[in-house]
Amino acid sequence: MELFYRKEGSGSPLVVVHGLYGSSDNWINIGKRLAEKHTVYMIDQRNHGRSPFANSHTFNDMRDDLADFFKKHNIEKATLLGHSMGGKVAMWFAVDYPEKVEKLVIADIAPKDYFLLKEDSQFYLHQNILLAMMEIDFSKIHSREEVNDLMSQKIDDERIRQFLLKNVAKNKETKMYYWRLNAEVLYSHLDEIVSGVNKNWFEDRIPVTSYPVIFIRGMKSKYILPEDEQIIKEIYPDSRIIDIPNAGHWLHAEQPELFMKAVMLCC
Repeated sequence: MELFYRKEGSGSPLVVVHGLYGSSDNWINIGKRLAEKHTVYMIDQRNHGRSPFANSHTFNDMRDDLADFFKKHNIEKATLLGHSMGGKVAMWFAVDYPEKVEKLVIADIAPKDYFLLKEDSQFYLHQNILLAMMEIDFSKIHSREEVNDLMSQKIDDERIRQFLLKNVAKNKETKMYYWRLNAEVLYSHLDEIVSGVNKNWFEDRIPVTSYPVIFIRGMKSKYILPEDEQIIKEIYPDSRIIDIPNAGHWLHAEQPELFMKAVMLCC
């Protein structure tokens, strides 16, 4: 798959892998700052942004997409920075291609099955989001504000809605709005997105010590809980966890200075 990407800077390669509903657009500011020391590649994953849509969205798919990207762009070895779902993709790629990984930086996700949280699982939040997105009839939409109004009937959190609205694009020829996101396929693969790349997936690889690993955690987020530290250390015994105060799951947008400081500690 030919992934869309943005490239900035020069120096040692650094590849940014966004999370669910994200795109390279969300990482431009961070990418430009990292480009002071690195050649930064910010990709759009399959079924997101300007990359092609596909009927499948598994972690094996995304790992293989990343492997193809490295090959097509002659990237021998790179630092990987992955956020949320992109962090799981980065972990899964790195464990299969350790020779390709200089350093691994994981932003606000743990190698665990989030489905096991049951009523606290993010599965139901994402299910609600994707259903709301799928219900939008763009043939009747004339502005992004109308999309926001319709989404507000199902999604109370204004911050989440504004983040999702970044995926609304307008066709220059037809003048119709549309999602730059394959909501139907993401919905059909949501079980794996939420549960995949957990400790069981690493059982025959533990411990992973081939490259330095840093986890960056938003202290207002529930994605890396205190009990997850044991799982992280079992898989990555030499890893570090850096906490970002007053930051939720989108910590790179909420606390960009502190996030940059944490990333630069290893990069």
